[in-house]
Amino acid sequence: MHTSYSLRGLIVVLMSGALLSCHSNSHTQNEPTTATADSLPPVETKAPNSNYKPAFAGQTRVKGIKTQTPVQVQLLDSTLKFPWAICNLPDGRLLITEKLGTMRIETLDGKLDKTITGLPKVNADGQGGLLDVNIDPDFASNRMVFFDYAEPSAQGNLLAVAKGRLSDDETHLENIQVIYRAKPVWKGTLQYGSRILFDQQGNLFVSTGERSDKEIRVQAQNLGAAIGKVLHITKDGKPVPGGPFADTAGALPEIYAYGFRNPEGMAINPATHEIWEVEFGPKGGDELNIVRPGKNYGWPVITYGREYSGDAVGDGIQQKEGMEQPVYYWDPVISPSGMTFYNSDTIAEWKGNIFIACLSSTHVTRLVLKDDHVEAEEWLMQDMGQRFRAITQAHNGALYVVSEQGRLYKIAKK
Repeated sequence: MHTSYSLRGLIVVLMSGALLSCHSNSHTQNEPTTATADSLPPVETKAPNSNYKPAFAGQTRVKGIKTQTPVQVQLLDSTLKFPWAICNLPDGRLLITEKLGTMRIETLDGKLDKTITGLPKVNADGQGGLLDVNIDPDFASNRMVFFDYAEPSAQGNLLAVAKGRLSDDETHLENIQVIYRAKPVWKGTLQYGSRILFDQQGNLFVSTGERSDKEIRVQAQNLGAAIGKVLHITKDGKPVPGGPFADTAGALPEIYAYGFRNPEGMAINPATHEIWEVEFGPKGGDELNIVRPGKNYGWPVITYGREYSGDAVGDGIQQKEGMEQPVYYWDPVISPSGMTFYNSDTIAEWKGNIFIACLSSTHVTRLVLKDDHVEAEEWLMQDMGQRFRAITQAHNGALYVVSEQGRLYKIAKK
């Protein structure tokens, strides 16, 4: 039996600061706040970690908003083992990766259908493990699955991107090949990224983390290194021809954009076909960016965050010529991981909105966009105590989100 919650019981009542109760079964919505849906204060009420000023109005702490459609949250499954990614199969089922090295296929009502084993060895220490997964746009005919993971070696670890054919009995991947390795190798176990998207031509965009440590993170600015980047590669791992750095001496031709810290969220806006990305800042400075070819997103030269010690990062600057400003940033952090655009008419007010699974802040963030800017923000599921890792919109118009604690939730119209 699924556990259900009213969405109204999952949102802080911003005007009063009172936390509404959540219940173990479906129920009617609580009484609305006295404020209108368009005039709520910003959802973030904690003091920032720094006194840095935004570069433009609306770059942080925009107004709050509250979903008006009656929505229900259901706990479908609590047996997952450290899930990291979730994607849709053509028949509507969900393909989920688990950090320790397995995949599983679940039905839309949260029942385990198949377990996929026999994947490459992963280093699951720290932020490593089996990470993102996505299916070939031609999956219905070729059954190809693309995934990435922390690959161990004697020299250290790196992010490896691989592919394999899902067997007819759906229990293993056949003819697994590593198509790309994001070098350099590093001995640490932090900040690999990463997400895998497909463009309209069937090529891959892959986000890579800069591996965290001060000695290595500067490589995010190095066009000869594949870390701290968004890469554009073919299904065979080759650079997509005509990339922005294809003719730049010493640059990797597969680099599409650079200067990222730990981009664990990436999604294509269905209205514009542009890539949107979210990444972890250090202490403060989580960012939302639009990823455009050849652009430099600044890490670790500019940031709205500080070192975990509280010291300034580098020169402590937030703007520099030739470096892109984030569309939006958070301070304190929300620890943004997977993200998706809502592109269904089922909940009309959500169409075109971004939903982000957040870890340390233990909520799902909803962002309302107006063109290239964030207009309003809502936090959902924030009283459930879960570290949300990934989110997707399924074919049925519902959102499905997984948490590090092993839970699969469905967010749907009541």
